[in-house]
Amino acid sequence: MPALLQRLRQRLTARDHGLLVLRRAGRTAIVMPGTFALCDQVIGNPEMALFAAFGSFAMLMLVGFGGPMRQRMQAQASLAVVSSLFVCLGTLASQAAWLACLAMAVLGFGVLLAGAVSSVLAGASTSLLLSFILPVSLPGTASDVPDRLAGWGLAAVVGLLAIRLLWPEPAADPLRGKAVGACRALAARLRSEDEASPDHERIVRDAHRALDELQRQFLTTPYRPTGLSASDRAVVRLVDELNWARRVIVHSLPIPDDSPNLAARRARIAAANVLGHGADLLAAPRTSPDALHTASAELRAALFALERDAADVLPPLSGRGPENGTGASTVSPDEPDEPDDRQVTEVIDALEPSFRAHELAFVVGAIGDNIDAAARAERRTWVQRLLGRQTTGLPGTLSAAQERVSAHVDPHSVWLHNSVRGAVGLALAVLVANLTDVQHAFWVVVGALSVLRSNALSTGQNALRAVLGTLAGFAIGALLLLPIGGDTTPLWFLLPVTILVAGIAPAVISFAAGQAAFTLELVILFNILQPTGWRVGLVRIEDVAIGCGVSLVVGLLFWPRGAGAALNTALSQAYTASSRYLAAAVEFGMRRPGSRPASTAVEAKRQAVRAASAARRMDDAFRQYLTERGAKTTPLAEFAMLIGGVIGLRLAADTVLDLWERDGDQAFGEGSAARPTQLPYAQLRHTLLRRTWQVTHWYDDFARSLDGGRPVPRSLDQDADADRALVRALREDLRDKHGIASATAVRAIWTGDHLSALRRNQPTLVQPVLTTGLAHGERAPD
Repeated sequence: MPALLQRLRQRLTARDHGLLVLRRAGRTAIVMPGTFALCDQVIGNPEMALFAAFGSFAMLMLVGFGGPMRQRMQAQASLAVVSSLFVCLGTLASQAAWLACLAMAVLGFGVLLAGAVSSVLAGASTSLLLSFILPVSLPGTASDVPDRLAGWGLAAVVGLLAIRLLWPEPAADPLRGKAVGACRALAARLRSEDEASPDHERIVRDAHRALDELQRQFLTTPYRPTGLSASDRAVVRLVDELNWARRVIVHSLPIPDDSPNLAARRARIAAANVLGHGADLLAAPRTSPDALHTASAELRAALFALERDAADVLPPLSGRGPENGTGASTVSPDEPDEPDDRQVTEVIDALEPSFRAHELAFVVGAIGDNIDAAARAERRTWVQRLLGRQTTGLPGTLSAAQERVSAHVDPHSVWLHNSVRGAVGLALAVLVANLTDVQHAFWVVVGALSVLRSNALSTGQNALRAVLGTLAGFAIGALLLLPIGGDTTPLWFLLPVTILVAGIAPAVISFAAGQAAFTLELVILFNILQPTGWRVGLVRIEDVAIGCGVSLVVGLLFWPRGAGAALNTALSQAYTASSRYLAAAVEFGMRRPGSRPASTAVEAKRQAVRAASAARRMDDAFRQYLTERGAKTTPLAEFAMLIGGVIGLRLAADTVLDLWERDGDQAFGEGSAARPTQLPYAQLRHTLLRRTWQVTHWYDDFARSLDGGRPVPRSLDQDADADRALVRALREDLRDKHGIASATAVRAIWTGDHLSALRRNQPTLVQPVLTTGLAHGERAPD
């Protein structure tokens, strides 16, 4: 026996990290029998007792909010209010079968779709659905509302006290903690590179480990690991930005003290300071933000100096070009017009350190702004929170919720599919239960809810597990009830034990074991209310089988391919949207400064919103794929690499757009004012837009290959002719009367560097598709 207990303990700690499941099950095992006994034995109201029991189960077992205790209590109180409202609505809708079916469809769809907004709503969706399923499945009238509401309200109030007093979870935010560690690790890596630290290799390994842990924490959370609060929304954006910062650092080289790129070195040092002070503020958001503000100001100054001084490190751009307003050439007519490879290499290489420093400064500046916004949100007073006052730079709660939900109003959204499937399944279960006049219609609907998954195969597998688990629970219950007979006293002692096992079994043993324990719990509960022996278990088998059949039919009819196929589609849409965003950003930059039409800026912003929405759908499809049962045909690492490609493409567009938004008339340099109005700026525009078209066209083809539309395209080779054309365009269009490149020339070369980086990333995207057979593994002909 001690050895068995030891093995059970090891299994529990291995599968229940932090013993969170055990905490919830333990609280429920105490509260649920207590409220049930109070209503049944003391007050003598069976209806109130039933709702008190299931209210305790819904408020304590089916939901577990995270974060500080204050936030948990607020979320729990909100859940109590909304679920109590659902109890009232469900009771009123239960008076007519058609009304019950329609109400279940509408409310079920709304609750499930709202889960796309945050982990708080997603984690509470089952509890909210249960608060409506129970009353709508038990026919009642308006006179039944007070008793039902009293039972549910009692469970909600006692549940709040239990969460606060009975073995409360320590306040922890895993994502925030991992983000703090990642910021500090990246700051240490930057400092070790520029200071030539002897522990540099160890620091690099630590940085990679910290970023990998942050990414793992984010990706393995079944729902979006943030709430709707301003602080949570700011923190979650750090995941992509920190991973992008790592990519930039990996591709950059340390800058020695004697380098002519002193502005780039200062930018890297300032970025390290922002990361370090940002980590301190993120860990303790109520402390003074002055250190981060000072470091951010220094980073902005370094960024502007970097853009101002970058042209100084460029070699003079020789070639034909106007010396002054008369159009006289600065060079001899005999000088070759076409730049040679040496000139091209000198120009591109000269700006490489400053380009990488600019990339790093941009993303670290965004990281610092997000951390500052999160801290300011944490420092709001209770009144400001109550009134919904948001911090500068973040949308309000309602607008953020609308933005996230609107991202899933798309025919290919996995979350939309599951919301429609769940709503139809629950409504159909309510209708079948009413038409067949089963004894306990409630279990038909719960049976459908418990087994619906993202594809028909998983639904069928879970239906079989549910029925087998129910059979096992019924058999155990029958064996227990035979010697007990009509004596309910032993059942009161067994009820807390079965509740505890029912709470632990799904996480520690299996879904079927959880169904068995839950069936046994209900057999005991209903026999206390109305002793009928083993027949209660038999009725539950019948009802659950009907519910499972309903869920299987719905799973076969609605999008049966599952999350794997939907993830391919979501990836394809995300690549397409991000590619269009990049094209719009470059198009905006290639308009003449001071004469850019407002439509180009509007179009770029519109494409940015579309790319962000597609990225959200991709993220949710990936999470659904992670939680889907069964073998994964494509390794998660390969999908993660493809998702990283989308992030890189979209963030490159962010950088290009930000780069050109700061470009003004003065960017043309000292000699620009004397240039004629027919300045051949079109040469530069044509060169960069052609280069952009090549890159975005490849990503569009790659996106179609992911969705089965065409073979996987071959990776683009680095185009030396494109670099030569860019240098020629700069030499003709964007140098002053002394042959010195302007700030716009620097921005143009940096834009070309971003496009080149996206070319270099293509083989890392093609290889996973070809090696895993994703998109049929076909390759386009040469």
